[in-house]
Amino acid sequence: MPSSAPSGRGVPPRGPHRTEGPVDFLREHREEVLATLSQKDLLPRLLLQDSGRRLPLPDGSVQLVVTSPPYPYIERWDGLFERALGWPGGTLARDPTRLEAIHRSLTRTWKECERLLQPGGMLCINIGDATRTVGGEFRLFPNHVHVVEACERLGFRSLVPILWKKPTNKPNSFLGSGFAPPNAYVTLDCENILIFRKGPRRRLPPHDLLREASQFSKAERDRWFTQVWEVRGAPQRDGTAAFPEEVPRRLVRMFSLLGDTVLDPFAGSGSTLRVAHRLGRRAIGVESDRARGEQLRAALPDRPPELSKVLDDLIRGYGPGRPA
Repeated sequence: MPSSAPSGRGVPPRGPHRTEGPVDFLREHREEVLATLSQKDLLPRLLLQDSGRRLPLPDGSVQLVVTSPPYPYIERWDGLFERALGWPGGTLARDPTRLEAIHRSLTRTWKECERLLQPGGMLCINIGDATRTVGGEFRLFPNHVHVVEACERLGFRSLVPILWKKPTNKPNSFLGSGFAPPNAYVTLDCENILIFRKGPRRRLPPHDLLREASQFSKAERDRWFTQVWEVRGAPQRDGTAAFPEEVPRRLVRMFSLLGDTVLDPFAGSGSTLRVAHRLGRRAIGVESDRARGEQLRAALPDRPPELSKVLDDLIRGYGPGRPA
C-alpha cells in the first residue's frame, strides 16, 4: 500500500506547532499508530545483485533512498571500477580521463532509483570528491558535479545539499608549496550529501496519522536542516563505504515517515538498513558483492521491527537530558 494513502482515521486536526517532537501525539494516539503500522509490510530485504540492473521491486514502491556509493578515483575503489568496466588493473592510477565513464555506470543505479521512487520521493546520495596525483599531476575529481548532472538529466529536482564536515584530531594540513603562494592546495575535508526529489512535493492527506507521529522537534529541525553537518566519520573496513549511523538516522527522520520504505542500493556495511529498521521503516538493501552480501544478510534483522519498541524509543529519545 503506498504510504501516500490516508494512514489513519479519526485523528483530530493538528493544534499549534509542537516544538518538542512526537511525544504528546504518540502518547495520545499510540494504539492508532500501532494499528496502522501493523498493516504495512515492514519485513527487511537484501538483494544480492548489481543495483544498476532492474531490481525485483514495483515502480513507485520506495519513499526514500539513502546511500553512499563507491567514490570514483579514490584509490581503494580502483579495483572495483576496473573490474566492473573491464579495464586493466592500474588504469585509474595512470589515466585521469575515465571519470565520465565511471559515472555513466553509476547513473544506471540513479535511473533505477528514479523508477522505484514514488512521486515526491527523496534521493539522498553521500558522495565525496577525490584529490589525487594521476599521470604525474595533482588534481581534483569532482564526483558530486557528475552525480548532480546525471540526476538532473533523469528528471530529479535538486534541493540544497548538505556539506558533511568530518571533525578530525589531526592538525590542519595542506599540500603544495608550504607557506608561499601560489602552489598550495585547499584541504578536502567535506563530503557532499546531495538531496534530490522526484517531481513536486509528496502529497499527503491532511492530519496524516503517520506524518504526525514522525515529526521532529524544533531543536532537531534547526540542527538537521542547516547546510553544514559536523559528524565524525566511521572506520572504513572490508571494502565498504561505511558512514556513521548518525548520517542516515538524520536523513531517514528528515525525509520519511514511520512505515515508509527506505532503499540503499549500495548497502555495504548496512548502516542505512539498520537505522531504517530501528526507526520503523521497511529497509531494503542491494549488494553486488555476494560474499559481503551474505555476511550482511546474516547480521541484519530477519523480521519486521518491533513496533512497540520503535514508538517507545521515539518517546524515550525526547526524555530529560536528551541533547538538542
